[in-house]
Amino acid sequence: MTDRLASSGTTSCAAPVPASPAAMTSCAGASRPELLAPAGGPEAFTAALAAGADAIYCGMGSFNARRKAENFTDDSFEAACRAAHLAGARVYVTVNIVIKESELTRALKLIRRCAVLGADAFIIQDWGLFAAVRACMPEVETHISTQANIHDARGVAWCREAGADRVTLSRELSVPEIAAIHEAEPTVELEVFAHGSICFSYSGVCLLSSFACAGRSANRGMCAQPCRLPYELVDESGRVLSPAGRERALCPRDNNTVELLPELLAAGAHALKLEGRMKAPEYVFAVTDAYRGALDTAMEGRTPDDSERSARNRQLKRCFNRDFTSAYQEGCSGDEMMSYERSNNRGELVGEVVGFTPRRARTKGESMRDAARGARGMACIRLDAPVGAGDLLELRHDREPDKFLTGLVRADAFAGSEIEVEVARPMPTGCKVRLIRSQRALDVADAALHRPFARKRAVDVRIVARLGEPFVVELTCCEDPSLAARAEGFTVETARSRAVTADDLIEHVGRMGSSPFEAASFAIELDEDCGMGFSAVHRVRTEACAELEGAILVPARTRAEALTGRKLDLRTCRRALQRAGLVDTTTSTEGHSSFTPVICASVASLEAAEAARRAEAERIYVSTDALEQAGVTDPEHASELGIIPVLDEVCRAGDHERLDRWVAPGLPVAVGNISELALAAERDALAELRSCIPVHNTFCRDFLAHRGAQAAWLSPELTLNEIAELARTTPLPLGLMVSGRPRVMTSEHCILQVADRCIHDCARCRLRTKRLWLKNIDGKRFPVETDIRGRSRLYTDRALDLTPQLPQLLEAGVSRLLVDGTLDSPAEVAEQVAHVRRALEAVRAGRRPAEREPDTFAGCLFVGVD
Repeated sequence: MTDRLASSGTTSCAAPVPASPAAMTSCAGASRPELLAPAGGPEAFTAALAAGADAIYCGMGSFNARRKAENFTDDSFEAACRAAHLAGARVYVTVNIVIKESELTRALKLIRRCAVLGADAFIIQDWGLFAAVRACMPEVETHISTQANIHDARGVAWCREAGADRVTLSRELSVPEIAAIHEAEPTVELEVFAHGSICFSYSGVCLLSSFACAGRSANRGMCAQPCRLPYELVDESGRVLSPAGRERALCPRDNNTVELLPELLAAGAHALKLEGRMKAPEYVFAVTDAYRGALDTAMEGRTPDDSERSARNRQLKRCFNRDFTSAYQEGCSGDEMMSYERSNNRGELVGEVVGFTPRRARTKGESMRDAARGARGMACIRLDAPVGAGDLLELRHDREPDKFLTGLVRADAFAGSEIEVEVARPMPTGCKVRLIRSQRALDVADAALHRPFARKRAVDVRIVARLGEPFVVELTCCEDPSLAARAEGFTVETARSRAVTADDLIEHVGRMGSSPFEAASFAIELDEDCGMGFSAVHRVRTEACAELEGAILVPARTRAEALTGRKLDLRTCRRALQRAGLVDTTTSTEGHSSFTPVICASVASLEAAEAARRAEAERIYVSTDALEQAGVTDPEHASELGIIPVLDEVCRAGDHERLDRWVAPGLPVAVGNISELALAAERDALAELRSCIPVHNTFCRDFLAHRGAQAAWLSPELTLNEIAELARTTPLPLGLMVSGRPRVMTSEHCILQVADRCIHDCARCRLRTKRLWLKNIDGKRFPVETDIRGRSRLYTDRALDLTPQLPQLLEAGVSRLLVDGTLDSPAEVAEQVAHVRRALEAVRAGRRPAEREPDTFAGCLFVGVD
């Protein structure tokens, strides 16, 4: 509708034209939280963009946690970034693995290359790489990965002080914990996982794949997902404690917070991450689309009705899923979050088998092959939910879960009806039927992939047509008015025949089909009796679109120009780190460490500590739980006993009361996460980094030393050569476990719950006091321990024995040799310490240490991890 303004002789118009849902959403404002979608390759990227993602994260090269994903070439990545920026979306590159010394230069150059190609930010795990990026490329936006194991406000504050722009929080946090972090650190963007697969272990501290699957490390992007495989919980006698149907003790359901979005937003979650870089484009589209709708509804302050909620939930169930949970967000971690029965796609339960009609009977003399064909027939299914033509159904009976069939739906059908599906053999009545692949989801995603533009950006259009003046088209992005363009063209003349109307201009300027823009509104200043050729109007509109494209792409081009050609060799980067005050200027880069080798022991009781001391261990480490159980309640008392407290890998807000008091000025303490390191630096404690804070390169070593670390224990994933690179010039004493079982998992969920005997009282749990193992399908047994809070720890199936390599380790510069007797009796601890002592004495005497002990192994020392 137009309004005539007689006093000025002009026409004013603010009439909307049809706009896509994505375009209309874009007009809602720029203050909304970010919906962050995954993309394993160009097609999934397009799907995410088409479905309404505000940002998309993807991988480039080999330095990311989904190295087996399709990922991108330079050309496809540059095109994806351009498309995203024009649509108003951002692009993040995951560099979320630990980086080896030999890879630092390549990793830095990859980040520069991706930034030049258009990446907006980088998701980083490794602290050395993070520090180098901050020092050498300060223009680059950095996000801390969930792999860095940050789960409280103190850890977030540490990241902020280090220069991080965003922190991805641990998946295990509840909504109130997220809210408390936001309240304490309101200036830091908090990213939370909203949907998709979740790891059983706290991220960044899982070594199970490395030690159970021939060096395929989760910390290096090659996780083999052994957590999804069957295990049995067994006791010392080999008796199986886990009942049938609960074989997958380490397999969580998929996270789903679509019903919790208002709570997450109120808690201060800035970015909602959807997992799925290994998923197909149709999965990415369907999940992103569902969350786009739910997030827009939440931002409008509107409560969805039952039909809207049902449709959204159905859309999510018809994507790959292991059933859903939001247990962590709700502050729970019990059986409600586990998928004990199966680890593959459950889809949506849509009905059950009510009959079977064989195709024909077997005839006399029929071949076996033909007989098998003769077993085919039609399964009759009663539907509880609608299905569509082409949908793939799974027929599986609870009594025989491994004997399942699949069949295709031939025609659309509604809930309450019965359909027939051809299957290879009879299935019993009562067999459950699940929809595991939606043809509609495939079709919708395919249509999105074939659009000229995955998503158009909404713009406000202003047109000025005044007699005797240039014809003007102005375009302004709805969600960001700072992005605008103006184009002038022909001089407007008096009409020679029919005068141009406002509707004419809306029609012809609004034809933006060949551009990445879509008109959301028009404001028109039109003199009466104006005449013009529409081809000339089209040229001005096209020029305005081109100008707006250029304005949108300016930030990326400016960043690219600044970074192109920047020198990034290790020597230059180290000088940059020193200039930026991120490492000490006195850090040596030449020479060899001269720290005196000492034998250390980590034990689980004061009795074991005394046994280790009698065996001549010089430094004794005991967990705070074990100290409290023995009546030692403060660090001064522990120091008097010659014991160094060991803090947990996890330090959530609820852990502060019991852990923080063990950090005291001038006293040593072994810290397991960044929050504890921050507290130790604040209190001038002598912090030793446990191996769960991975140090894989010299930049990381020196950066964490500058932030307060006084010593570091190296990861058991390192090879001998990699250890030598770290230890040869170290300003810190570096230690290594040389005897004992590495911990391979720490989980918030109690593994013992797989026995289905939980009494929900860890202090009184008898099962927790027994020696228990998880036995895998190969017969390997992994010891399990659960603490009084219900957190479980899993250990390797065999013990390490690196004593034959003591000559090389000492020559490399390792000065602290750890016997980890956490799982051992005092006598066993004494025996291990004595074994290491004999090996050390042999080296000092110029002799070769004894051979490796039976049933032990060298871990990753020679084979390394991918």
